[in-house]
Amino acid sequence: TQAEPPTTPTRTCVGCRKRGPRSDLIRLVLDLAPTSGDTHRVVVDERKCLPGRGAWVHPNPMCVDYAIRRKALPRALRVEGLLDVASLTDLKAGHNDMGTK
Repeated sequence: TQAEPPTTPTRTCVGCRKRGPRSDLIRLVLDLAPTSGDTHRVVVDERKCLPGRGAWVHPNPMCVDYAIRRKALPRALRVEGLLDVASLTDLKAGHNDMGTK
């Protein structure tokens, strides 16, 4: 019998809901630093290794916008309350080189 070739890890984009290789998506996590009130800040996990739940999104402004508008990030990150997505402004504007190698 032949051994199966190794498969690349896949993730689902919370914006468009399409699956893709982990290397093609950006990982978003909650910032562990305390924030005021019931607000949680979402940050880009550049190295894809920060602790905690992550949400994956294509480095595409449309996917980021869909994820925010559909309120998919709080569900994926399993958090209640408001999310501060100000750090995702560059992603929404399409000014990000992350996700490309």
